[in-house]
Amino acid sequence: MEPSTTQIQTVSAAGKHKKNLLIVLCFSGAYLIAEVIGGILTNSLALLADAAHMLTDVVGLLLAFIAIKIGERKADPSKTYGYYRTEILAAVVNAVVLLGISIYVLYEAYQRFQNPPEVQSKSMLIVAGIGLLVNVAGMLVLRKDSESSLNMKGAYFEVLSDMLTSIGVMIAGVIMLTTGWYYADPLISAAIGLLIFPRTWRLLKEAINVLLEGTPKEVDIHELRKSLEQIRGVKNVHDLHVWSLTSGVNAMSAHIIKDELSSQNQLLKTLTETTTQHFKISHTTFQIEEEGYEENEVHL
Repeated sequence: MEPSTTQIQTVSAAGKHKKNLLIVLCFSGAYLIAEVIGGILTNSLALLADAAHMLTDVVGLLLAFIAIKIGERKADPSKTYGYYRTEILAAVVNAVVLLGISIYVLYEAYQRFQNPPEVQSKSMLIVAGIGLLVNVAGMLVLRKDSESSLNMKGAYFEVLSDMLTSIGVMIAGVIMLTTGWYYADPLISAAIGLLIFPRTWRLLKEAINVLLEGTPKEVDIHELRKSLEQIRGVKNVHDLHVWSLTSGVNAMSAHIIKDELSSQNQLLKTLTETTTQHFKISHTTFQIEEEGYEENEVHL
């Protein structure tokens, strides 16, 4: 009735793509500086709103990169699962900051609706155009990596939304340049602020699910249970748990009641192979029990 475990992989999904993340971080950081200067000089709230959005992206990308570096540290007696969760904590911080920035942008947009100031539309268009090129380049770098982890997915959506806001700023610039209707600036700014909410909510929801030990969305726990119960020698499966340490690093544990004739070692091998080969799980723990065995512990 001894538990059996498999080793956790040493590199997270995000860790495999940290070089691309660093490239996009440098691009975004350079453009952020240019956009803040441009927003101040042109008196454009839309440009400053996009800069605020870009600031959260840069902070988020930086946190993601730092978290990846920390997550690469080996497990130790005080952190037996390693430091993978730092990536998820970075995602939560990024989401909270992003929500705060979007609320501030909406407030500033409301203030400007009362008395919209004149905006230097030509300069605003030039800065936004440069931002569009930077964001398109970042999207191309991160596109393939975005499917591998929560951090990389968050980074990709940050850049994607920045591209959309750059387009929005350019539209506002064209409207003000051709019509002199300066209400376009706070209107587009409000749209940018609202655009942040759904994407941030999804990111926050996924990150919190990991922190709450929720079942990873890529693992069908009902199908997993069914597969384990169909293995020869397994009479029952109980206390089945599946959770994520970080994106791409899923773990599970289960109590297995076996029949009296089955070899424990062979059964453990089959259980492990079934779980790791057919489901996106990299770390398994099985406790083998015989029928009639009872524990004093509370079963979850």
